[in-house]
Amino acid sequence: MEVIPYALPFREPYVTARGRLARREMVLLRVRDEEGRIGLGEAVPLSLRGGASLAVVVDELKALGERDSLDEATLRGNATELSPPARCAALTALLDLRGRSSAERPASQPPTEPGDDRKPERSSSVECNATLVAGEPAAVATDALAWAEEGFATFKLKLGAGDDVGQVRAVRKAVGPEARIRVDANAAWDVETAKRTLAAIEPFDVELAEQPVDGLEALAEVGAATSIPIAGDECIETCADAEEAARAGACDVAGVKLSKVGGPEAAIEIAEVMPTFLSSALDGPVGIAAAIQVAQTLEQTPGGARLAHGLATQRLFASTIASVECELRDGMLHPPEGPGLGIEIDEDALRAHRL
Repeated sequence: MEVIPYALPFREPYVTARGRLARREMVLLRVRDEEGRIGLGEAVPLSLRGGASLAVVVDELKALGERDSLDEATLRGNATELSPPARCAALTALLDLRGRSSAERPASQPPTEPGDDRKPERSSSVECNATLVAGEPAAVATDALAWAEEGFATFKLKLGAGDDVGQVRAVRKAVGPEARIRVDANAAWDVETAKRTLAAIEPFDVELAEQPVDGLEALAEVGAATSIPIAGDECIETCADAEEAARAGACDVAGVKLSKVGGPEAAIEIAEVMPTFLSSALDGPVGIAAAIQVAQTLEQTPGGARLAHGLATQRLFASTIASVECELRDGMLHPPEGPGLGIEIDEDALRAHRL
């Protein structure tokens, strides 16, 4: 195992109700098997949300490298005390490794695991929403138009850090009545502020409001006072959280980040409880590639939510560490063609961005 902390700078500072970021710090994980194949994983520490820090995630992954063996069952169980970002990186690396191994296996050789096809079908492209950084209404509207020119039809506004109603009004006017608008306050509002703000933006035909307040009881109260569907994010980190949210009537939808919930399988388990869309934790290229595969799985599930996924955030970065990665085109995210996740690392770029 090789654990590599690195950071990617944003084109413009990323501003939300939870703070301002000039760059995104994360961890690339490389796992090598006995045949010399390499699987890639990625951890995105969510320290602004009170999660494990970059240093903690790095230490956890380095400790995994001291084990005699590594498998998915061990990682998903209680034998390893891992933060969700570290667990996500390790499970994603094993997923990538298995995909690369399957692609190399001769046609005469049977699969090593049930459901492990010799030539796995590539994921299809998925629709993505534009992610608009909070700011003055006119600037946010101009940003929305730039995304619209690239084919995006769903726009996510980060609220709770300025003129919330003004931003929604300006974007609706700019993108027209057919576009979909969703908002995300990152739990910055109290209940009364949420009720008041959502009532004010209801006339602008808002698709959903993501985590307007903190706590399931507060979410349920806000949801009962608005016609806008409520999506849970910060309050849903596990399948048990999703089940509790469903029982409480707190959320209509779940927004899932792989590093938040601990990997692809955990995301799919949540989607079995309530409609779910994938969202980026401002991931690097490996995390986005893993998320698009999960998103496609959810879209193929009967009754799955047909919502745009929040995975177009690579457009927010000024650089990358990949020579081959997912491609954004016409409002859709397209996976690479290679085996496994299909990501290839640009070693010079990785050295330039190492921490």
